[in-house]
Amino acid sequence: MQNSPVAHQRVLACAYIGIDTLYQEFHIPQQGYNEKQAEESRIKYGKNILSGRASDTALYRLRRAFINPFTIILFVLAAVSFLTDVVLASNFSQNITTPVIILCMLLLSGIVRFIQEMRAKRIADHLTQMVSSTVLVLRNDRWLRISSEDLVVGDKVRLFAGERVPADIRLIWAKDLFVSQSVLTGESAILEKNSDTLICGQAQSYSDYHNIAFMGSSITGGTGEGIVLAVGKDTVYGGFSAAEAHPKNGFDRGANSIAWVLIRFMAVLIPIVFVACGLTKGDWLAAFLFALSVAVGLTPEMLPMVINACLAKGSAAMGKKQTVVKNINAMQGFGSMDVLCVDKTGTLTGDKITLEYYMDVLGNECQYALDLAYLNSLYHTGVQNHLDDAILRYREIPEQKMHYMELEQQHPKLDELPFDHERRFASILVRHGEENLLIIKGSVEEVYQKCSYVEYKSERHKIDIHGHASVHAIVYEMLEDGMKVLAVAYKPLRQETISPEDENGLTLVGYLAFFDAPKQSTADAIAKLQKLHVNVRVLTGDNQDTAVSICRRLGIDTAHTLTGAELERLTDNEISVKLEHTTVFSHLSPKQKMQVVQTLRANGHTVGFLGDGMNDLPAIVESDVGISVDTAAETVKEAADVILLKKDLNVLEEGIQEGRRAFANVSKYIKITASSNFGNIFSIVIASVCLPFFPMTALQLLLLNLLYDILCLALPWDQVDEEVCSKPLEWSGKTLGRFMRFFGPISSIFDIITFAYLFFVLCPAVCGGTFASLSGSEEQARFIVLFQTGWFLESMWTQILILHLLRTQRLPLLQSRPSRPVMLVTLLGTMMFTLLTFTPMGALIGLTALPPVYFIFLVAIVLFYLLWVTLAKRWYMRRYHELL
Repeated sequence: MQNSPVAHQRVLACAYIGIDTLYQEFHIPQQGYNEKQAEESRIKYGKNILSGRASDTALYRLRRAFINPFTIILFVLAAVSFLTDVVLASNFSQNITTPVIILCMLLLSGIVRFIQEMRAKRIADHLTQMVSSTVLVLRNDRWLRISSEDLVVGDKVRLFAGERVPADIRLIWAKDLFVSQSVLTGESAILEKNSDTLICGQAQSYSDYHNIAFMGSSITGGTGEGIVLAVGKDTVYGGFSAAEAHPKNGFDRGANSIAWVLIRFMAVLIPIVFVACGLTKGDWLAAFLFALSVAVGLTPEMLPMVINACLAKGSAAMGKKQTVVKNINAMQGFGSMDVLCVDKTGTLTGDKITLEYYMDVLGNECQYALDLAYLNSLYHTGVQNHLDDAILRYREIPEQKMHYMELEQQHPKLDELPFDHERRFASILVRHGEENLLIIKGSVEEVYQKCSYVEYKSERHKIDIHGHASVHAIVYEMLEDGMKVLAVAYKPLRQETISPEDENGLTLVGYLAFFDAPKQSTADAIAKLQKLHVNVRVLTGDNQDTAVSICRRLGIDTAHTLTGAELERLTDNEISVKLEHTTVFSHLSPKQKMQVVQTLRANGHTVGFLGDGMNDLPAIVESDVGISVDTAAETVKEAADVILLKKDLNVLEEGIQEGRRAFANVSKYIKITASSNFGNIFSIVIASVCLPFFPMTALQLLLLNLLYDILCLALPWDQVDEEVCSKPLEWSGKTLGRFMRFFGPISSIFDIITFAYLFFVLCPAVCGGTFASLSGSEEQARFIVLFQTGWFLESMWTQILILHLLRTQRLPLLQSRPSRPVMLVTLLGTMMFTLLTFTPMGALIGLTALPPVYFIFLVAIVLFYLLWVTLAKRWYMRRYHELL
C-alpha cells in the first residue's frame, strides 16, 4: 500500500465483506436512500467536496480580504498612533483622528476587496455549475442523475465509460469494467474491476482492490454498479488533494515573483527612511511610524483586488463568447500562452466522420469486413468515439436494417477487452454458431503485427515476407489523402472469456477508410493564432501520413514531424531541442502527449492543450491551460480549466485576446503604481535628509496611496492597444524592477523642484518668512501644512496623469484613448481630491487651501513632467522594445 495518504479504513474493510452484509452495514433499502436518509448520511460521514473546494467560502474570502500583510501594517499603524496620540498623550493634546481614519481606510480597503472577491466567486461558481459532473444514483426507487457533490455514503450508483469515479465505491456488479488509476498510482496500466469479495490479506496495493473503484479513477470501458463507501476528504483522492494540491498554472509563481521585487525594494528603502528621519528629526517613534507608512506606500495595496477584477471581467466576457472559465486564474494562462497543442480529430477536422470504404486486403469492397467491424463497434463499451458512430450509422440505411438485426441476434456478446491507447485496438468475443469469434478492430500497424494470416475471398493464406509492403501499398494512398484507416481481423476461439494472450495469430480481413474533412473555419483560425504569436502544435494518435495531409491543407508547417516511435528513441537532451521545431506529432500514446507538454513547459513555454478524448486527459492535466469542449467525456471536462461550448478554434482565438486584455490591464496597474510609489518614496528619502520636517505625514501618504488605488479599480474596463494583444505577455517581476528604477526617479526630479518652490518661494511668501525665521510654533505649523498640502496635490496629479501616459505605447488621448470609465473616474478623482483641500475633511487630515498662484505652478510643473516622461517613454521602448 502506498505510504500516504491511504484509503479510509471503512473502504478497506468493506472490500472483504459480502454484498448482503454491505447493505446491512449501511442500512441501505433496496429502493435506495430517501432524501432524509441521504441528509442523515451527509451529517454523519460528511459532504462529497474536496478540502480545496470546501474552503472557498464567503468566510474564507472575508478573512483573506481583511487579513494580509498590508492590512496588518495598517492595523499596527493605527495601534501605535492610538497609543501615542491618545493613551500616552496629555488631556489637552489627545487626538483620536489619525487612528480612526487609518481604521476607516483599512475597513474601506477590505470591504471593496471583499465585494469584488465575492463577485468573482459568484461568476466562477456559476460557470463551474454549467460543467459540473453528474452521476446516476438510486434514490426513492428511481434512478436520478444528480451532481456528484450531492453523493453520500451508502448511495447506490451506476458507472459508465468516459466518467470519472465520483467517490470511493464498493462494486456490487460489473460488466467489462476497466479503469485507469493513474491519478492515484501514476501507472498507466488499465485494470479490470469486478464485484468479487476479497480474501483476507489478498490486497497489498491499490491495484489489488479489484472490487473498489477509487475516486478520481477514469472509466475507460464497461459499466458497473456500486455502493459509496467514502466521500470528499475521506477518499484516497481527497487525501492526495489535501496533501499535494498545487496550482498547475504559473499564476502564483508570477505573483510571487512580483511580490519579491517589491519586498527587495522595501528591504532597501525602509531602513534608509527610518534612519534618515530619526537622525534628522530626532523623533525615532515618528520616524518608525513614517517608515511603516513607506512600507504601505511602496506597495500597491489593491493589487489582489485589481487582479481579481481584471480576471473576473475577462472570464465574464469569455462566458458571453461560448467559453466557460472554470478556474479564473486560467485567464493568466491565456494571456501568456505561446504554444497551443491540439488533438486532430474533431478539433482541426469536423465532428462527423464518414465511413467511405470497407474493403478486403486487396482494396475491393468487402461486406464481411464491415459486418465484423459493426459487431465490434456495437458491443464495445469503452468511451464513445466518432469512428464507431460512423460504422453504426450503416444500420440506419432502410434496406440494411434487417441484415444488422439478424447479425446481432446470431452473434451475442460474450466478453471484451476495451480499447486502450497502448494496444490501439479493441477486442470483442461473440458467439458464432458452435464456436466463438474474437473480433479485433484498430490501428493498421498494431493489428497487422498480431496477424499470422490474411483472408481473401473466404480463403486464408499465411502472411509472407512481403505482407507488410502489401498492406502499405493498399492503405498508403488513402492516408495521403487525409483518410483515417482501421484494420479488421478475427480469430476462432473455444472459450467464452478472453485475455491479452488471445490477441495473437489473427486473420486479417480488410480495412475501413474514414473521411475526416478539415473544418472550413480552422485554416482561418490557425492563421489568426499564428498572427497572435501562438504556435499551433498537432498531437495526435493517428497515422503520420493522415496527420500531415490534414495539416498541409490547413496551412500548418509540416517540415518537421515526429512519431511516437521516433520520440521514444530520443535522449532527454535531444527531445528538448527537437520539440522546439516539431509542429506535427503523430502516433502518440497519452503518456507521450503528456511528455511533449512537459518538455515544452520545461523549455520555458506557456502551453495550452485542447482535446476532448480520454487519451488527451494526461496532457490536459499537465498543461498550463487545459481546454476541453462540452461534448467531451466527464473526466476530461472535470480536469480542464476552460470549456468551449463550441468546438471551434475561432472561439479559442477570441479567448486568448480576452485573456491578454485582462493581463495587460493588470500589468498597467502593477508597473505604473509601483513605479509611482517608488518615485514618491525616493523623494521622501531625499526630503527627509534635507527638510526639518516630514514632507508628508504618514496618514497623508497612506491616504494618497489608497485614493489612487481606488481610482485604479476602473482599469479592468480600460481599452488595450492591438499591438499589446498581438503577442504573449509575461507574468513575472523580471521587468518590474527595471520599470520602477527607470520611471520612478523621473517623478522624483519634479518632486524636488516642487519641494524647492514650496520651501523657498510659496510657503515663505504666505507665512511671512522662511521656516527658520518663523518664531512661533503655530506659524511653523502653518508653514508645514502648506508644504505638505502642496506636495500632496502635486503627487496626486502626477500619479493620476501618468496613468494615462504609461497605459499605452502610443500618444495618449490622441492615438490611444482610454475607456470612458477610466477617463471619467480619473477626471472626477482629480477634481474631488483637489477640492478636498478646501474642505473641513481636508483640515482633519492636515491639508489646507492653497493660493491660486500655486495652481499655476502646479499646471506648469505637471506639463513639463508629462513632456519629460513622453520623451523617456520613447527612449525606453527603443531600448527594450516594450512598455508594459
